[in-house]
Amino acid sequence: MSDISFPTVTIAEAKKIISAMAHKQSILLLSAPGVGKSDAVRQAAAAAGLECTSLLGTQIAPEDVSGIPRIVGERSVFCPPRILLPENPEKFCLFLDELPACSPDIQKAFYSLLLERRLGEHKLPEGTWVVAAGNRAEDRSLVRSLSAALVNRTIILQVRVDVKEWIQWAIGNHIREDIISYILLVPQALQRPVPNLPVPFSTPRAWASLSQAMDLLEAEGSLTESTTQAVVFGSVSAEDAAIFMEMQKISLSDQQKAMKDADDYIFDPNLLPETSEEKTNPMRWFVLQKIHNRILEIKDDLQGWKRYNDMTPEICNNFFQRLSNEEKVTVMLNCVPVWGKLGADETLIELFFDLTGIEIKA
Repeated sequence: MSDISFPTVTIAEAKKIISAMAHKQSILLLSAPGVGKSDAVRQAAAAAGLECTSLLGTQIAPEDVSGIPRIVGERSVFCPPRILLPENPEKFCLFLDELPACSPDIQKAFYSLLLERRLGEHKLPEGTWVVAAGNRAEDRSLVRSLSAALVNRTIILQVRVDVKEWIQWAIGNHIREDIISYILLVPQALQRPVPNLPVPFSTPRAWASLSQAMDLLEAEGSLTESTTQAVVFGSVSAEDAAIFMEMQKISLSDQQKAMKDADDYIFDPNLLPETSEEKTNPMRWFVLQKIHNRILEIKDDLQGWKRYNDMTPEICNNFFQRLSNEEKVTVMLNCVPVWGKLGADETLIELFFDLTGIEIKA
């Protein structure tokens, strides 16, 4: 395997590339499961006024691509299937889904289609789009090795999840507010790594499906704590399901507090959701994770942080004085040098002695 890190594109960027190039160049979208590749292709086609015809690579045979022969005069002629070459000669979008899961024979049958827009002696209507999609080998999906010949006939786009882009889509598509709030608070929950075991895991598709399931239960008057727990744990990663269920119990006022910018909590720790020794406030954990993610984002560009010049050691250490040692570790994880540059030296020294038990000599 090569150590080269390939550049990625978001769903919105992929749609723009498809719209600009798919009538001349064959495009293959690769990503983890549940990112929204299929929807992206259909939406791009719809925006261009093209009918989208899908062909599932795992459910076809070579003759479904090359066609069935028949005798015309003294020669055999291959008749292409109607789904790949409609009788109507107008251009359309041909979507080859799960292409990496195709057998070698199926992949070979696609060669002329991908490179020359041709099925045997028949050419696709001028302007027809050819777009394929599939999962990557590292995602532990039913994926086969792509032949070099097939790879060389397509432009491969590595697609990634973009949280801001998904939030905009979610708002426009009526995804439940509690799900959107959770993703805003825990952005990494939008796309979790594919687990080794066949259990639910969090993806954009899984969250959208969960939203629909909860809406259907609510419409029937059946959205109880028990049914919600069942569909939540049956849709997304267990770690997200557990926290999401806890979030259902948190007051609206606490949720609104957690929607503030991460910087606001550092400069005014009074905004932090309250907690006690007897009972942990899950929303406080969300906020601390939000602050941690913020510091990780700016660690390589402190000077580019708009509020960098406003930060003083007093502000920084005052923030940490409101946290327990466990919370301090959570916020500082993997970014201790950044906090040091921001002026948290006093807190870092105190935390070191508290955690190690070493006494400070007078």
